[in-house]
Amino acid sequence: MHRAYTGRQAIERALEILPDLAILDSQMPDLSGMEVCRVLRQDSRIGSVTPLLLITAGPAGRAQRLEALQAGAWEFYGQPLDAELLLLKVKLYLEVKTAADAYRSGGLRDEVTGLYNRRGLVQRTDELLAEARRHPRDLASVTVTLDHPAIATALEEASSLALMAGVALRGVVRAADIVGRLSDLRFAVVGPTAGEGAQHLAARLVEALGGIGNGRAKVVVHADVREVRQADLAQADSHALLDGLPSSPARLTPTRSA
Repeated sequence: MHRAYTGRQAIERALEILPDLAILDSQMPDLSGMEVCRVLRQDSRIGSVTPLLLITAGPAGRAQRLEALQAGAWEFYGQPLDAELLLLKVKLYLEVKTAADAYRSGGLRDEVTGLYNRRGLVQRTDELLAEARRHPRDLASVTVTLDHPAIATALEEASSLALMAGVALRGVVRAADIVGRLSDLRFAVVGPTAGEGAQHLAARLVEALGGIGNGRAKVVVHADVREVRQADLAQADSHALLDGLPSSPARLTPTRSA
């Protein structure tokens, strides 16, 4: 259990420890509980799945309850407080939060960028390979890795860079392409292309990603192209196309840099 005595302390502590549940006083010295609730809801790490409960020293009127719900609170409690009911609800909300965390960790989307995560990329690439076997066509993947001083200095800056990379990638990929985040600053785009088309796609990605950064240092972009031709579809799998394993029929082309 962690305590905070002002609204600003509550925000700072919550973003530091990422609690499973927070109980906020509606009348803190500097910020109201509702203001704190609004700020926390805007942070993706808290989001809408962390239970935030508001408590006031007086009776809870309908207008206050409505305002609390609009601010993102799950409950607004007034006096007299039913402690037994509160404890039962806290237990229920913690179970809900645990289930939501398990769902998100097993999901297909990367929380920072909104792109597919590795699991999502593997699943969607398997689907694309199955479709290519039914209707034969070449496939290619372009994996891009960013090198930047932020990686060595602050994880927060690296996450910010990943977010910018996600925005840049969405701006250059085609509707038929699958795009996702393989690791911290490594991304992949998979789609129905090969040969010059795959090389042109790699060039577009390098150009788009080379323009991002925090303004203090240049981003270096490395891109690898892996292809699966129609004749190799029966033996190919998503891991080979994404990671280029030695046993893969995918053909690896030289690295490009921005």
